[in-house]
Amino acid sequence: MESTASADIIIVGGGIAGLVTANRAAQLGLKALVLEQGAEDKYLCNSRYTGGTLHLCLRDLMIDEAVMARTIVEITEGFVAVPLAEMLARDGRRIVQWLRDEGIKFIRASGAEHQKYVLAPPATLRPGLNWEGRGGDVMLRTLGANLEKRGGRVARATRARELIVKDGCCTGLIASRNGTDVRFDGSAVVLADGGFQGNSELVQRYICRRPERLKQRGAGTGRGDALLMAMAVGAATRGMDRFYGHMLSREAMTNEKLWPHPYLDSIVTAGIVVAPDGRRFVDEGISGVYVANAVAKLDDPLGVVAIFDQAIWDGPGRSGVVSANPNLPQVGGTVHVANDLISLARLAGLPGDALTATVHAYNEKIAAGAPQSLAPPRRISSFRAWPITQPPYYAVPVCAGITNTMGGVVVNEHAQAMRADGSIIDGLYAVGATTGGLEGGPAVGYVGGLAKGGITGLHAAEHIAAQRAG
Repeated sequence: MESTASADIIIVGGGIAGLVTANRAAQLGLKALVLEQGAEDKYLCNSRYTGGTLHLCLRDLMIDEAVMARTIVEITEGFVAVPLAEMLARDGRRIVQWLRDEGIKFIRASGAEHQKYVLAPPATLRPGLNWEGRGGDVMLRTLGANLEKRGGRVARATRARELIVKDGCCTGLIASRNGTDVRFDGSAVVLADGGFQGNSELVQRYICRRPERLKQRGAGTGRGDALLMAMAVGAATRGMDRFYGHMLSREAMTNEKLWPHPYLDSIVTAGIVVAPDGRRFVDEGISGVYVANAVAKLDDPLGVVAIFDQAIWDGPGRSGVVSANPNLPQVGGTVHVANDLISLARLAGLPGDALTATVHAYNEKIAAGAPQSLAPPRRISSFRAWPITQPPYYAVPVCAGITNTMGGVVVNEHAQAMRADGSIIDGLYAVGATTGGLEGGPAVGYVGGLAKGGITGLHAAEHIAAQRAG
């Protein structure tokens, strides 16, 4: 086995969580080494693909801390423990300022509350994937250069494989590089390689019986290496059955212009989605992320169709970062249009009688102000339930796009990895999308990937530095 010089802190993964951890550790006098599986200078990861919005629960990071903490707990229906919610709420504003001090620039992308801090340059507002030279790409290159100036480095083409634990304390890891096993020794290991959305075996085990029928909406490089290593040494996991993603046109499975934008959440949460039997199967009013998770649980995740009318197409259909109307049909997404529901069902391959009955029942309950009595019920607290009454009627075949998983290693407010009995695995930390318990829950509450990664990275670095000093 080849050996290398030791570092004070070894970080697995070169996305925002890993590079924030490394730079903050270096600021505090620690020698930081980042192990990144990607070999290219601009290695692919979700942080490079990101749209660049820093928020928590789609709220401004500068709002009152107590309000933010309550929002996190409420949106996840109590899934996030109060100390963790308070940790995120307390340091939302700090991560923005810390990144600014590192040379990262932000713009206000719109009047929406959650788009006050968007990485610059912003993503271009057109369909498809446009990341090079945009906010996420610039951020990673800037943080990588800063780390080198501070005496740290990113070791690319290095894939972590096995943690080294002695007497209950993590003291390093073994990784593969150019076909050779390499040992890295350090005072602490930080797991920051993202979720497990790129590992079809894990996705099948926890999220979807047919992972090949989900669209990878991110880089697909999160293969769960850190998660598996942590589990092998006794780390507890939480929330493994939830993911962050969006509803996409079904053609996104084969048409590169249809992902990651436009996504169809605004249409899905305004109208209805039906299974191949022409019936609703999910509460569309919770969120598009919730619907995507429900679609992933179906026997056939590619059999779902969104149903709506002209008013929705001209209203919610024109909202979003890249609106479905008119972009979806312009880049090859199927949009069936008909003046009556029977004809629409025929075009979409759905049973006409069942679809007609579903739409009529939905409209009746909406008109009566009783959407909660539908089966399944329909919430209206977050999204308006629009009636489907204005022809022509529309049907769009859809699929679930998975960006990153929400579940992972259980951590405390210092980002320390924990066992199922509540004890801490000394020397082992998890940050960003490698963690579990910071978002998700019954309603699949989305807290926010970039902010979560940055905040947990600051906490891990600072706790490691304090432990060494103490």
